[in-house]
Amino acid sequence: MSERKLIVTQNITLDGVTEATDGWFAPAGDEAELDNSDIEATIRRQMAEENALLLGRKTFEEMRGYWPLQTDDATGIADHLNGVQKYVVSSTLEDPRWQNTTVLQGSAEGEVRALKAQSGSDIGVTGSMTLVRDLIRAELVDEYRLFVYPVVLVRGERLFGNATGVPKLRLLELERFRSGIVLLGYAPA
Repeated sequence: MSERKLIVTQNITLDGVTEATDGWFAPAGDEAELDNSDIEATIRRQMAEENALLLGRKTFEEMRGYWPLQTDDATGIADHLNGVQKYVVSSTLEDPRWQNTTVLQGSAEGEVRALKAQSGSDIGVTGSMTLVRDLIRAELVDEYRLFVYPVVLVRGERLFGNATGVPKLRLLELERFRSGIVLLGYAPA
């Protein structure tokens, strides 16, 4: 039996920002007029490959406060997030109050190693920058899927900002979207 892959998916700017100080970032143009159906198709494909989602507490709480309330989401993201098995790493959270959620209260490294050893499809991680950096340091990330937005923000938290143990990466995939966003897929070399 092969180990499950742990895949980090992040929206990121050209200058490496993943969490903008001043809120969300979007490609240039009127967002209401952008046709994102190509990105949505890719996201749906990626979601179909993952049967678990791993999150840090802060990202989990933000998502829990938004996605369960989305009743008219045609993208399928809300249905996926509400139905998928979720794991949240937290030493303080007791009642997750979101269906299909398990709180992992042990060491992140040990808990994630145990999850990866279980049978099943890939485990996705998004947001959760503190957790992601811990996973990078522990050499637990098998793949990075970076949706690169053609935006420079200068301020904000960066994916590899204070990360240690970042491996040399090899390109797995490159996909361009109509909006100017590019998906870059990498794995440790």
